[in-house]
Amino acid sequence: MGQPKQTSSVTPLRAMSRAVYFAVLGTLLLSQTAAFAQSASQPANSRSTASQDNRATNNAASAAGFDDETGDTTTPAANGATVNADDAQQRPAIPDAQAGDDITGSILDEDIRRLNTREAPIDETLPRRRAAESASTEETPGIPIGTFVLRPSVTQSINTETTKDGNTRQRRAFLETDAAATLTSDWGRHQLTVTSEGAWQRNISGEGEEQPSFKVNGDLRLDLPDETTAHLTAGYNFYREDTDDPDAIADAAQQSDVQELSAGASIQRDFGILRGTTALALTRSIYSDAELANGTTVALSDRNQTTGTLRGRVGYELSPALIPFIEATIGRSVYDETRDSAGYERSGHSYGAKAGVEVDLGEKLKGEVGVGYEMADFEDSRLSSIDTATLDASLLWSPIRGTDVNLDLQTSIQPSTTAGESGYVSHALTTTVTHQLRDNLVGTMIGGVIWRDYPTDSTINDELVYTAATGLTWNINRYLDLTSTLGYELTTRKDGSDSQQWRAGVGLKLKR
Repeated sequence: MGQPKQTSSVTPLRAMSRAVYFAVLGTLLLSQTAAFAQSASQPANSRSTASQDNRATNNAASAAGFDDETGDTTTPAANGATVNADDAQQRPAIPDAQAGDDITGSILDEDIRRLNTREAPIDETLPRRRAAESASTEETPGIPIGTFVLRPSVTQSINTETTKDGNTRQRRAFLETDAAATLTSDWGRHQLTVTSEGAWQRNISGEGEEQPSFKVNGDLRLDLPDETTAHLTAGYNFYREDTDDPDAIADAAQQSDVQELSAGASIQRDFGILRGTTALALTRSIYSDAELANGTTVALSDRNQTTGTLRGRVGYELSPALIPFIEATIGRSVYDETRDSAGYERSGHSYGAKAGVEVDLGEKLKGEVGVGYEMADFEDSRLSSIDTATLDASLLWSPIRGTDVNLDLQTSIQPSTTAGESGYVSHALTTTVTHQLRDNLVGTMIGGVIWRDYPTDSTINDELVYTAATGLTWNINRYLDLTSTLGYELTTRKDGSDSQQWRAGVGLKLKR
C-alpha cells in the first residue's frame, strides 16, 4: 500500500517552532509597549529597569535562534529593542518636552546635558553685578515721616584733653554727646534736605572750658522748566569762640557764645553749552558777653553785624566732565553800632573775582579749582584795606576703591575787632583721608594748616596753626558703631608763646 498523501506543507515540528516564534514575538511586543508607556510617565531610574528587562528578553530570543526568522517586518526602536513597523506607525508621536517636565534621556535638549553651559553672545551679556554694600557704607533705613525719611544718630564718648599755653598746663576729662540727623524728602519732583548736628560737653574732672555747638541747615531744591534749578537755603549755627581765636578775650573764663543766622537763594540755568548761576546770601552774627575769671563780664555787642553777598558765575561746558568758569562777588557788611567800643567804624565793602574749572569724573574725581583776587575796605579811614590773591580748591579724589581723599583749600579775608587792626588773610588747607581697612572697619586721617597773614603795618605777627587727627570706626552692625579718636593741634607765634592741645576719646554711636 502506498504512503498516505500529505495535505499540508507544514510539518509538525515546523508548525511547533512557528507557534513558539509567534508567542515569543507577541511577548516582545507587549513588553516593549509597556516599557515605552512607563518611560513617558516615570523617572529615569524606572525606565532604566524596563530597558534592562527588554534587553534580557531580546537576549533570550537571540539565544533561541529566532533572529533569522524576523525578516523585514521589524524596525529598530530608540532604546535598542525590536519593534514591529506597523505598530511604530500607529503609535502616537511623543510631545515636545516642556519646561519643568520630568523627562530625561535622548529627547532632552543638548544644553541641559552639558556640564558647562554655553557663553551668551556679546549683545546678550548680562549687566555687571553691583558690588555688595559693606557694613561701613550701607545706609540705615531711617524713620519714615509722611513723605520724608529721618535718619538720626547719637554718639556718647568719654574724652581726655591736655592744653598747654606757654608755662600754663590744663587737663580735663569730659563726657561729650554728639547728635546728628538728616531729614530728606521723598518727592517725585523738587527736594528738601535738612541736616543738623550738635555737641554738648560736661567736665567730670580737671579744669578747662566746655565747648558746646549746634547747627542746622535746610536746602530746598526747585526743579523749574527750561533746564533751570533754584535753591532756597536757611541755617542756624551756634558755637563758643575758641580761646586761640585772634578776637578772643584774653584770660576769659568763658568766651563769647556766637549765633549765626543765614539765608540764601540761587538760580542756575543752562543755555546750551553755557551755564549761568546767580546767588544771594545773607548772614547775621550775634555775640554774647564774655565772662572773666574774676566774675565780671565784657560786652561784645559791638561785634554784631549783618553781611550780604551777591555772586554771579558763568561756565562754558567743554564736556559734562569739564566746565571752565568765571565768577564775581560783591559784599556789604553793616555793624549794628556805627562805632565799636574802641571808636572804629567797622562797616565796609568787599569785592572778588576768580576763574577756575569744575571737574566731574564720576567716583574718581570731582570738585573745582579757582584762582582770583579779593579786597575789603572799611568806612573808617584809620583802617587800611586788605587785598590778596586767592587760591580755592575743593576736590574729592578716590584713587582706589574704599579710599577717599578730600582736599579743601580756602583763602578768605577775616575782619578784626582789635583796636587799630583791620583784620588778616586766612589761608586754610585741610586734607581728609578715609580708608576702608576691612568690611566693617574704617580709618580716618586728618591733616591741616592755617596761615593767618596780617598786613605789614599790623602790630600782630603772623600765626600758623597745625592740626592732625586720626580715628577708627568699627561697625558692630548697621545701627551701632564703636569710635575712637586721637588729635593734636599746635599754634605757633613769632611773638608770644606757642600753644598745644592733645585730645583722645572713645565712644559708641547709635544710628537709625
